Amino acid sequence: MLSSKDQLTELVRHLESKQHIFAADPLLVTEKLKNEAGAPKDKLALRARRIDSNGHLANVLAKIQARIKAVTFILSIIWCVTGFLGLFTLLQSNVVNFFYVLVCLLGFHSLMLIAWIAMSLLNRSGRSWLALISPSYLINSRDDVSQAAVLVYEDQLNHSGMRWYLGKISHQLWLATLTGMLFAIIFLLIVRQYSFSWESTLLSDGVLIQLTHTLGYLPSLVGFDIPSDAVIIESRMIKGVMPIAMAQQWASLLIGSLIVYGIVPRALAFLFCALMFNRRAMTLNLSLPYYQNILQFWQSKIVDHDDFSDVAAPVAPKAVVSSGKKVAVLLEYPTATPDEWWLEALTSERIDNFGMVDDREDLARLIEYLQSASAQVVVGINAQALPDRGLLRKLDRIAAASPNGVIVQLLNLTAAPNPRFDQWQQALSERQIGLVNAL
Repeated sequence: MLSSKDQLTELVRHLESKQHIFAADPLLVTEKLKNEAGAPKDKLALRARRIDSNGHLANVLAKIQARIKAVTFILSIIWCVTGFLGLFTLLQSNVVNFFYVLVCLLGFHSLMLIAWIAMSLLNRSGRSWLALISPSYLINSRDDVSQAAVLVYEDQLNHSGMRWYLGKISHQLWLATLTGMLFAIIFLLIVRQYSFSWESTLLSDGVLIQLTHTLGYLPSLVGFDIPSDAVIIESRMIKGVMPIAMAQQWASLLIGSLIVYGIVPRALAFLFCALMFNRRAMTLNLSLPYYQNILQFWQSKIVDHDDFSDVAAPVAPKAVVSSGKKVAVLLEYPTATPDEWWLEALTSERIDNFGMVDDREDLARLIEYLQSASAQVVVGINAQALPDRGLLRKLDRIAAASPNGVIVQLLNLTAAPNPRFDQWQQALSERQIGLVNAL
């Protein structure tokens, strides 16, 4: 999700487009911030806070966030209690079939975990079922602020990293269920005497011995007991009271299997989703016309005629297209497959199209590729993109990893005046990176 300050900035944008009356006049706040220093996103966040001078907008966003956390916590409690009661019901008999109980514990859970892994590999977008989720279920108010806040959260649902956030919640609920089962097992084993047996029509004693030792290999590595061969054979179709030493071996394997094959894999999946969600953190889209107008207003300066001195604007060096191998990369472009003309205009030779670099994984993969390939990098950038620190940091890393140099081409550059073009001229001039449009 967006950070709290970015959420407030987005909420102000939605409300201002609907002519909402704020606690402070947005025009006056924007004018006062014109001469203050700071990064664009920081100034936009400060602008939103000053517009929300009474804190009403921030309170609405905080209320939604608190309700999301409350719903997640309540669901976790319910799933934990459900797991506890389910296993409590399953272990009512004093003689239980070990493998039957183990399948009931981990069978469905393991299938769901495998299904999640398959869906994560096949459905990379993860947006097919996000449409079923809406923050509007948590908000009863129908005023402008509440409805705009719902829109802010719904916009975040369309972000590619949101599937990892929802995956994290899903794994959290499964962990709550497995934890409830673990509590139930430990409680029942403390207060009751159980006998463990196993039955099979097709499998022999030798097969079950091998199966039990295979199952107990990982739990044994962390200190849980495995029933001996004699105990396994004696436990077949047992009906009476089992000696306490034998029962303790089966009980140890049952608890160890639940932890090693249930709780640990689900906890790893939870941590993986949390890591992926943090790596794909959502940020403000400063290329929107709303933000562009504000930033252009802050960047414009009025000077007296007597104080004016004509300073030549920095110009990016002309791009020199090498005759060797080239690789094409897209930054800040809406799709990974733009028109091929921008590649054909450079040279008639074939150019390897690396595609779009959108996140840290893509950037790391590109840098690894450049370290093993001697190629000039042709970077295509949307002409409407703002040369902010994040985008320029990517460009600097690409340039540092490319021994044969980097050239830039601005895509979708129209004939009309484009203030972004001058900003890119300055940014590329400071880095001595050639611009194809200057040819």
